[in-house]
Amino acid sequence: MNIIFMGTPDFSIPSLKILLKSNHKVLAVVTQPDKERGRGQKVSYTAVKQFAVENNIPVYQPEKLKGNNEFVEQMKSLNPDLFVVVAFRILPKEVFEIPKFGSFNLHGSYLPKYRGAAPIQWALINGDEETGLTTFKLAEKVDTGNIYLQEKVKIYPEDNFETLHDRMSGFGAKMVLDTVDLIDGGDYELKAQDDTLASPAPKITKEICLIDWNKPALEIHNLVRGLSPYPVAFFLHNNKVIKIYKSEIVKGLNLNPGAIRQTKTELFIGCGKGALQILEIQQEGKKRMNTEEFLRGFR
Repeated sequence: MNIIFMGTPDFSIPSLKILLKSNHKVLAVVTQPDKERGRGQKVSYTAVKQFAVENNIPVYQPEKLKGNNEFVEQMKSLNPDLFVVVAFRILPKEVFEIPKFGSFNLHGSYLPKYRGAAPIQWALINGDEETGLTTFKLAEKVDTGNIYLQEKVKIYPEDNFETLHDRMSGFGAKMVLDTVDLIDGGDYELKAQDDTLASPAPKITKEICLIDWNKPALEIHNLVRGLSPYPVAFFLHNNKVIKIYKSEIVKGLNLNPGAIRQTKTELFIGCGKGALQILEIQQEGKKRMNTEEFLRGFR
């Protein structure tokens, strides 16, 4: 199969790697345009572009996809059999219908649950004990296409966004190759999604990251897990942003919501129900550290 791979972040890399090592051919990658980042406004590549450059794969970086006739013609000229999409942008119909066998996407949930931009985060924030991965044929409505393959993924109590993301990225790569092989073989049946079972997984905003100490400890703990190490749950203390990377639910400790109790090495914060022990923390303008280090220089 002649494949064009579309993706942007680290999550995409294992899938691109596995295709590169397979008997299929990666003709090119499509990724987000370069961006100026940091204080020096240095131009930086996406993770997918970095990998593509290192492996001599042609790279396309369209500013826009809809109504971009030049990009459409470029893609058609490569004569692809299939577009494989892993953590990229929403493709318009004029793009996803270009290849002979259409386009499929790897999505980080057991669809139709968690349609949207942040499925892994929301599974953790909602305290789920399992999530999943799905490959589906692209359709006009986001995350609604018919399903090729699905696999459930266990969520462990100690998981945060980073650990679950990395594990799912690895599992997803195998599923991507299995899906390409399935399409290549031609012996498969697509399964329609049940829209009545769909739930949203919207983009994570700053408002979602702000901790409300009136909520139960379990709910806040799951928020911390779902947003660690990025973009991180936070609260304000003396007009300073305090980020929490790791917490633990404390039983039998009663504190008013938002009330702080500390020892020389431990920090506890009251919640609407129960309390949390803060294990990893970062004050605005300082580095991330464990609580014992943090308390040495902060009262």
